Amino acid sequence: MAGLRLGPLLRYVDWDTGTGATVWAEADRPCTVEVRCESGAHGSSRTFRIADHHYALVQVTGLTPGTATAYEVLLDGERVWPLPDSPFPPSTIRTPEVPAAAVTVAFGSCRWAAPPAGGHDPVGPDALDTLAAALAADPGLPRPDVLLLLGDQVYADETSDPTRRWIADRRAASGAGRTAPADQVADFEEYTRLYDESWLDPLLRWLLSTVPSCMIFDDHDLVDDWNTSAAWLADMRTKPWWQERVTGGLMSYWVYQHLGNLSPAELDADELYGRVRAAGDGTEALREFALRAAADPATVRWSYRRDFGRTRLLMVDTRAGRVLAEHERAMLDPQEAAWLRDQALADRGSLDHLLVGSSLPWLLPPLIHDAEEWNAALCRGERGARWARFAERVRRGADLEHWAAFPASFEKLTRMIAEAGAGEDAPASVCVLSGDVHHAYVAEPVWPAAGRPVARVLQLTCSPLHNSVPAALRVGFRFGWSRFARRLGRALARHGRTGAPTVDWKRTGGPWFGNQLMTLTLRGRSAALRLQRVKGGEKAHGGAARLTTVLERSLTDGP
Repeated sequence: MAGLRLGPLLRYVDWDTGTGATVWAEADRPCTVEVRCESGAHGSSRTFRIADHHYALVQVTGLTPGTATAYEVLLDGERVWPLPDSPFPPSTIRTPEVPAAAVTVAFGSCRWAAPPAGGHDPVGPDALDTLAAALAADPGLPRPDVLLLLGDQVYADETSDPTRRWIADRRAASGAGRTAPADQVADFEEYTRLYDESWLDPLLRWLLSTVPSCMIFDDHDLVDDWNTSAAWLADMRTKPWWQERVTGGLMSYWVYQHLGNLSPAELDADELYGRVRAAGDGTEALREFALRAAADPATVRWSYRRDFGRTRLLMVDTRAGRVLAEHERAMLDPQEAAWLRDQALADRGSLDHLLVGSSLPWLLPPLIHDAEEWNAALCRGERGARWARFAERVRRGADLEHWAAFPASFEKLTRMIAEAGAGEDAPASVCVLSGDVHHAYVAEPVWPAAGRPVARVLQLTCSPLHNSVPAALRVGFRFGWSRFARRLGRALARHGRTGAPTVDWKRTGGPWFGNQLMTLTLRGRSAALRLQRVKGGEKAHGGAARLTTVLERSLTDGP
């Protein structure tokens, strides 16, 4: 009898018709995966095989718009979900009314999934676990329509003690991955362990089974500082374990995260997905794809678009598609940059809100922005070879590789956002949703009078879901917004001969630290933001963890 190894994850819900959804699952052997809903809607799919693992993405049809229906998962006709004696309410598929009146989007990033040792969690209670516990305890609570996970879903280079022991035992027995660092994963099989550790967490497992999710990777999904620079990549390629790491990382990302981001129509048109399913064992086809993607990022577009009624989400790959040659540095290759602009400007009259999901913030504390742009100028030789060598060391040591470290891309994104928010047919808001920096804040551009968009434009940053930031960095993040820091940043700009950005910006909320989650509620042309931070979780702090609201603000009723 087949068993459910991982999942189910409710990934895609159709907002155009309200009648379809996709559910991802992993079984422990080949089988037919079936999803049956109380309403009579259903779907089934045969598993496909990748490296002795068996996956299925089931397309559920026949749903009714504007309803919630419980579902169960069967493998070869035997029910495996809900789990026996589950303490959670039934997993449900909620479909929007058509046309949809509103959408609620929760987002965050950086979820380190190591299990607590002896009941104590060194980085505090997990924001997603806390959300799941609240929703499970009170099914009447409002829940997000979609959860955006903006990078670092797994940490390939910061593994837990149990995972390190598992890796050591595996390598001792098989010899696989012996050249890789002992505390980091080496290949596809070791990546599967990370997803097991994260997604088998009972609270998160139930949450992902009942709230649709959109995902994108950041650096720790592969390795810290992934694609920082051409010199970084050249160094990594000399390491005997790197090729297998990046291949396994992209293979696992495609299976565990990317496929679920796609609509049924996109899945039907995806050549690789078709080949993998037709082959039965798709390991070699997926491996060849990952090798090509690592060698030539232009061969694949990981970025994607989702429309939720009159709200558009553009989820942007800020890692794999970079152009790294110093005098051509770009966050996105030309094809992907053109795709992003086209999607942002298409059918603007039909949009009330535009969301740009970027794991890396567009607007950083001004001192950090200026330091990254200064560093980029030195690395490309603005002050000579000695400064360039020094700057490359600083770039890697200080993680200077956000949008500001790709100045031409920063300016191009800024112009695109201004254009998307301009004119009578502009959306009411344009929001860049980001994580990465292990704290939360709200920032707004200060536009020149001649180029001021009609839309309210905001940088909304929320991180981490479950991680921490050293006290010294907290001080640095706060200092980075100060007047003195701005003057220091301008001094760096003069030394690097970078000039000033074409737009200024100011912090209008934060910084906030701790495990936290942001939620946008978009109704018609109104937008409201809520930031919730986890409190409690330890006896000394009031017992059970809970999400407490630290910010609640309308975004479209004036500044």
